[in-house]
Parts: sequence; C-alpha cells; structure tokens
Amino acid sequence: MWQEVASVWQGMQSSLGWAEALISVGFSVIFSIIVYFIYQLFYGSRHIGAGVHRMFLVGGPAITVLFLGIQTSIPLSLGLLGALSFVRFRTPVKDPAEIGFLLVLIACSIGASSGNFMLVALLLVAVLSVLSAKWFLRDRAAVGARGSLMLSMDRGQFEQLEESIKSFLGTKLKGVSLESMSVVDGRVNLQYQYKHQAAFDWTQFATELNRSTAPATVEIFVG
Repeated sequence: MWQEVASVWQGMQSSLGWAEALISVGFSVIFSIIVYFIYQLFYGSRHIGAGVHRMFLVGGPAITVLFLGIQTSIPLSLGLLGALSFVRFRTPVKDPAEIGFLLVLIACSIGASSGNFMLVALLLVAVLSVLSAKWFLRDRAAVGARGSLMLSMDRGQFEQLEESIKSFLGTKLKGVSLESMSVVDGRVNLQYQYKHQAAFDWTQFATELNRSTAPATVEIFVG
C-alpha cells in the first residue's frame, strides 16, 4: 500500500523544484504589484476603463503558474488552449490604455515564469519612463491634438435640445465640430471632434450639460 501511495505521490511531483517555483511566483507577485501601482498612478483617476486593474494582483501570478505548468508539456499547452477557448468576457475593454497594461502584465508574468527577470525589470523601467515623459509633456502634447465626444439621447428630446446643446458645446469646447450623426432604436447619437485642453474638468462638464438639458438625460462618452 505504501508503495502505491509513494508511486502516486511521485507521479504528482512537478519537474520544477520548490525553490524555482517560489522564486518565479514571488517575482510575478512583485511585478504585478508594480504594474498595478503604475496603472493607478497614471490612469487610476480617469474612471473611464472597465476596471481591469482589479485583476492584476491575481492575474499576474496565475499567468505565471500557467506557463510554469505547460512549459515542459505539449499536451498540457494544447489542453490549456482548448480550455481558454470557452472563456467569454462580458465586460468590454473601454480604454485602449488598458490593453497596453494587460500586455505589460502578461509579458511580466511570462518573464517571471521563464526566469528573464532582467528583461522584465527593463520593461517596467521603460514603461514608467515613457508614461512619466508623457505626463510631464502633457500640456505641449495636447497642442493640436483632437479628442472625440459622443452624445446619446432620445430622438424626441434631441429635436427640443439641438440648439441649446450646440450653444453649450461651443462655449465649453474649443474647435468643436460635428463629425457624424446616427439614429438607432429611437436614439440620436452625435459624434463630435474637439481640441484637447489641459486639465479639463469633464465631471463639471457633464454636470453642467445635464443641468442645461434637464429633465432630459444625455449620455456622454469621451474618447
């Protein structure tokens, strides 16, 4: 009996040693924390994303363990692809910046599982440097740059508020221009282009717009 138990236990053993596994997972946790704080530092105050940063602290170590488990087994890697094909994410990624952070997290996790700690450190330094430079040059970079604004409202409300919305946008946004208009399921969708303004308060903008269109409700999407 003891021989059978020993045989089963031996079959459950991983080709990786405890020290190697702990080092890889430990560095993955550290890298995930760094990516999480970089996201919070540069994008945490925007509140326009899907909240993918909430999975960074768990996702990083999980991805590392997945790659540690399949790196020596082709059947496991094929089985993993089959399992992941059933996964469906119902929350869309709303901000393209989140895709970049997801790629950084995956790269850090793969680097931790393969022992390329120096490359991961260089990646994090490069990301932090680029985002810091963008933040310091945000006022200059905003000159000439244009953003996108979409408004959505009921068709009947739009006929009453069209002129007041035009007047409001003209006083609040620089270089605003209507790019497209569509009517879908009884709702009017307006897409505008405008010139970026440094430190623009979108919360106040949305509050004043809804106040000026009350009791009608206007949905606002900023890109």
